[in-house]
Amino acid sequence: MRFAHRFRVRAPLAAVAEFHSRSASMPAITPPPMIVRVHAAPERMTSGDEMDFTLWAGPIPVRWVARIEDASAEGFTDRQLRGPFAAWAHHHSFVRADDRTTDVLDEVEAELRHHPFWWLAGALMWIGLPGLFAYRARQTKRLLASQ
Repeated sequence: MRFAHRFRVRAPLAAVAEFHSRSASMPAITPPPMIVRVHAAPERMTSGDEMDFTLWAGPIPVRWVARIEDASAEGFTDRQLRGPFAAWAHHHSFVRADDRTTDVLDEVEAELRHHPFWWLAGALMWIGLPGLFAYRARQTKRLLASQ
């Protein structure tokens, strides 16, 4: 399965890359009623780092461990090592539009697990991706505008 979302933020590329490299940014751009609790992650994520977190989807906790790959000023990939999907890779790309504007492209490739519970959990999460990424775009724009 593949999903893509693109938005433009009024912030320079370096500010967008810095914002997305901070582990604290993930809870800040996660929509309610979901809650993210980070258990372990460096403050600033670079290639090879891992983030261990629980995503609360209502009353259901989903533990997730992701590794950061190919981190640069132009983006990075977070790949699920442990979590609700059989496979998950989220590619974040940042493209300079001009000195004060950056395009953010999110591309997700995933496979559902064969276990009935995790298949359903993953399918429901997948269906929610358009809303999740629309919220993330709004929050990213709001938070970067306040910097």
